[in-house]
Order: sequence, then structure tokens, then C-alpha cells
Amino acid sequence: MLTKRCLRHFGGFYVSDDSTTQCVLFPGIFPKPVVAQFDQREGSSDGGALLLKAADQHYRLVEELTACLQDERQAGKVDHTLRALVAQRVFSIACGYPDANDAALLASDPIHKLLLDRDPVEGRDLASQPTVSRFENAIGVKELYRMGETLARSVIRRHAKRLRRRVYRVTIDLDPTDDPTHGAQQLSFFNGHYDTWCYLPVMGFVSFNEEVEQYLCAAVLRPGNAPAAVGAVGLLRRLIRIIRGRFPGVTIRVRLDGGFANPALLDFLDAQPKLEYVVAMAKNAVLKRVAAPGIRRARRLSKRSGKTEHIYGETEYAARKWPYRRRVVIKAEVVQAPDKDAKDNPRFVITNMKQSPQWIYEQVYCQRGDIENRIKLRPAKLLKLIV
Repeated sequence: MLTKRCLRHFGGFYVSDDSTTQCVLFPGIFPKPVVAQFDQREGSSDGGALLLKAADQHYRLVEELTACLQDERQAGKVDHTLRALVAQRVFSIACGYPDANDAALLASDPIHKLLLDRDPVEGRDLASQPTVSRFENAIGVKELYRMGETLARSVIRRHAKRLRRRVYRVTIDLDPTDDPTHGAQQLSFFNGHYDTWCYLPVMGFVSFNEEVEQYLCAAVLRPGNAPAAVGAVGLLRRLIRIIRGRFPGVTIRVRLDGGFANPALLDFLDAQPKLEYVVAMAKNAVLKRVAAPGIRRARRLSKRSGKTEHIYGETEYAARKWPYRRRVVIKAEVVQAPDKDAKDNPRFVITNMKQSPQWIYEQVYCQRGDIENRIKLRPAKLLKLIV
């Protein structure tokens, strides 16, 4: 038993010799010794995970994910059901234990036992690391696809119920993020943009009507050197089908950053009925020439005000591989920073929307900026965005 004592001494507190932790109690509150004992054998630091279990009991996500799988093991040799294995992995990842090796540490954790409806003290331990690894390696592409669709349907069904189907617009945001890897993991590659060895999953978020809250509904794992647009058309096709099935006739708006601006994806978006899109585009020599008059005006304004200034415009533009011209919104910006020279910062957004360039850029495209911050959250917080 480890005991730490904080004793009153000359109007304050001092820490006894058998403690290695600083006393942070408040002097003058009471004169009696305070004893903190750390001898509880069945202890856990994941008490908040019980809220995740409560959410799952309401949304039944683990049950629906399990229904996507088939158990091909010999029934007589099964110690842990598929549902138990799915639940163990979902809750452990949500608690910040993404590695299957963590199963050895968590096997006898009382909170994680409770999450699987087992007695926290007397209940059977959770699956071991080899069992968890075999389970994960047994899952194929078709099962993963079904689980991805189940996740998206679960999120959209929940919000259809919350909004009582009074939805006139659903906005989809896609964005890639780095998932750093350690060791010789399959499909781990060095990514120069993130300056690390990693995977490069793409995340999908949805928001409804004029709401600013965005909800994670899809995640697709990709190699670390994958271009941003890889898999985007398939993911969008899946989400659009699910959304239209739940909200017939709804307008869908898609917002993407510059890495997604390739001909195949733009052609796909143009072919969809009742779909609006804003897709950022990297600058090139042609677009810079078109933006030059706006940049000159912004420079004059910035010189007079001493602040960052911008001018909005638009043009009809067709890249070499585009079959036709598309509308491109231009933000001709000159950035002023303390102790630095003014810097030209032209931005370009491809769109099929009809509103003014300034409204499209500021009220539609810029509203996706929060996504880049959200995907950097820890797994537990990302799970909160789902449920």
C-alpha cells in the first residue's frame, strides 16, 4: 500500500517523508491529516468511457457494425463473440488505445470489462492481443465497405430523427489528414507535406441546413503517399446515395480543398442533380494573369490602409483536360503582416453556384475551415462528433 500524508505544520502543510508527490491542498481549511491511499487493485483511468457505452446503447452502433461481419470460426473454439471483439476495439480506440498490443494492458481493466457487460472484478478478461490481431486481419474489403456504409447511415439516420426530416440542404466536407506510423507497417509511406511516415486517411463530414456543427460520417484509410483525390469519387457517390435515400429531393452542397480539383471528380460533381459545389484550385500562370488587375487594386487599397485587403472577381476557365469552361471565383488578396513586406495571395475556387463571388467565398467555402481543426482531435473526440 502506498500512503501519502499531508500534515498541518505551523499554519500550513508539509509532505511526509514517505511521499513523492507534492501536496496541493489548501491550508487553513481543516486541521486533520489527509491520507490518500493508492492500493485499489481494480482501478481504471477510463471512467468516462461509460458515457460512450450509454451512447452506444442508444444508437446501437456496435450492434450494427457487428451485423456487417460473418463469423467463420469453429463455434466450439470461440471464447469471444464477434460483438465482443467489435465492442472491445471500438471502445479501446475511442479511449486512446489504437494499437492491438494495448489489448494486453486492457484485458483485465474493470471499466473495459463493464463496457462489454462483464463483472469488473470477477468477469472474464477481454480478448488478448493475438486474438484481436487475428480478428482484424480476418476482415476483408467487402466487410469494411459495409461497415463504412453502416457508419454513414447511422449518423444520417440520427440527424434525420433529430431534425424531424425538415432538411433542405446537406453539406459534405472531405479532407485528408496524416496518421503517423511507427515501424514497417503496410502501406506506410513518407509524405513530404506532413514530413512524416504515415497513412493518409480521408475524412467525410456532414452538416445540415444552416447549422455550423459538422458530424464525422466516413473515414477511409489510404496509403501515406496517396493523392488527396484518391477514393473521393467513390466516397462521395456512397454518401450522396445514402443522403438522397434518407432525404429525397434535398440539395447537396460539396466543399473541397485544392487537392481534390481533378477532372474526374469535377465531372462527377457536374453530373449530379441538385448538387452545388465549391472546390479550391491551385494557382497557375493563366489564373494569376486573370487575377492581376484585382491584385493591383488590392495593393493600392492595402498601401493606403496599412491592412490586408482583398478584391473579389470571377472568370470562366478551362484547364487543358477539362471538357468545358467552369466558373472560377477569384479572391485577389494582399496580406500585410508586421515588419514584413506586403505579399500577394490570390485564391481560386471552382463552383457551379450562381451567387456573388464574395458570398460564395466567405459564406460557403470559408465555412469549411473548421474541418481541418476537427480532424486533428483525439479518437474519443472524433467519436463524439459521430454520436
